[in-house]
Amino acid sequence: MKVLTSTFDLGSDVAVANREGNLERIAELDRQLDLAIAGGGERYVARHRERGRLLARERIELLIDRDAPFLELGNVAAWGTEFPVGASCVTGIGVVSGVECMIVAHDPTVRGGASNPYTWKKVLRAMQVARENRLPTISLVESGGGDLQRQAELFVPAGRLFHELTALSAAGVPTIALVFGNSTAGGAYVPGMCDYAVMVQNQAKVFLGGPPLVKMATGEDADDESLGGGDMHARTSGLADYLAADEEECIAIGRDIVEHLNWRKHGTPAAAEVDAPVHDPEDLLAIASVDLKVPFDPREVIARVVDGSRFEEYKPLYGTALVTGWATVHGYPVGILANARGVLFNEEAKKGAEFILLCNQTDTPLIFLQNTTGFMVGTQYEQNGMIKDGSKMINAVTNSKVPHITINLAASYGAGNYGMSGRSYDPRLLFTWPSSKTAIMGPEQLAGVMSIVARQAAENAGRPFDEEADAERRAALEERIEAESLALYMSGQCYDDGVIDPRDTRDVLGMALSMCHNNEVTGTRGFAVFRM
Repeated sequence: MKVLTSTFDLGSDVAVANREGNLERIAELDRQLDLAIAGGGERYVARHRERGRLLARERIELLIDRDAPFLELGNVAAWGTEFPVGASCVTGIGVVSGVECMIVAHDPTVRGGASNPYTWKKVLRAMQVARENRLPTISLVESGGGDLQRQAELFVPAGRLFHELTALSAAGVPTIALVFGNSTAGGAYVPGMCDYAVMVQNQAKVFLGGPPLVKMATGEDADDESLGGGDMHARTSGLADYLAADEEECIAIGRDIVEHLNWRKHGTPAAAEVDAPVHDPEDLLAIASVDLKVPFDPREVIARVVDGSRFEEYKPLYGTALVTGWATVHGYPVGILANARGVLFNEEAKKGAEFILLCNQTDTPLIFLQNTTGFMVGTQYEQNGMIKDGSKMINAVTNSKVPHITINLAASYGAGNYGMSGRSYDPRLLFTWPSSKTAIMGPEQLAGVMSIVARQAAENAGRPFDEEADAERRAALEERIEAESLALYMSGQCYDDGVIDPRDTRDVLGMALSMCHNNEVTGTRGFAVFRM
């Protein structure tokens, strides 16, 4: 494969402005991540420690292998809402006893670990990732259940967790519950639905209804331990498979369980020897445009992400606004589709569809690097069959069975988002860079379209058009759409799997590809009808 050369001027004014802007956005991202790590705040963290308990992230750190990475998902879930950043839980992929596992940990410092609507969005997404990629799942449980004041928003999605846990088990994917504290009401079914349950003595409390509810329902006076303590469940009910003396032993038992699973990946292993990119990933801060109207060559990104900066480009002279080709990332072969000039024309759509088919023929995972304003509009392009050609690409994305991993580098607008495997097209994982935006279209374009529609409506009705009011509406709409398309907002709504530092892109992709290879990697051999 050809080694990519870099022509980007790292000393230019554009590069300096990009670097400064990206560092500002990364600093803001770090501030939000600090809020998620802080959980319920100093007061509740201190109270939790006074009880001799570990924090959620400390439990994860002890659970995963020493020096192993942890790929957190939904890192800023619930950002911009009334709920704390992070949505009162931590989810992600970590290596436990040599096995890649999905880990779901309640944060008991946030309202006792009670679940809010975003908690369930985040947890159910983790379950989807575990199912698609055959990841053994470990739940670190200490939660008072759902926030009863939001029961109308919680009850239906909460039941899906039980479905997902039992479906994983039925598919032969192990599920493990490590119970450190309260696991109440619906949460009691988590250890009940898992293949293995470990409880901490004198800490774990697992019951369908706590003493107050039992008193209200039956008149019985019950205490925590006899009703749902770990010792009772280990000796009497049989719900606990193992009883741990403390949290450290509970985690150690969990690691032993994983070690004895005899777990094997179904996918092809990565190459034994992997070389780093020739070009420095640090440069990505200068390359990634903070002004999304300024395009940048995705080959500059690819050169800093793939092994040895090697890239075999496919159809380099045709449909040049879409770059396609083959490479390896951390030893895994991949096909890459990357937007070069934003708009997808007829040629780009056909080229993209054909490339996706080729990668499915060879069982090659696909990486989509998004920076698109959508498919081209206009009389010429409509007459040339833009709808048919765009549909070909979307058809190919929809019916492709190889793993898709998507990174939004800058803009992801309109049906271009779909053609480049946006969230609604089920990529295995989707991450965004801090400066990226996702929307139907850009704020100026959307506000302008609404203004034209309003102007035409006024003309058709024979009434005067209020220019001043229109200008105010356009400004307000642009401001709202701008806010709602930002990376933090979209990630806060759980429309992706997290916001990442551009410099971490290569390692994030490597971990994602390794995750995907827990399952078989097999392409589609028969596609739907392509309209010619």
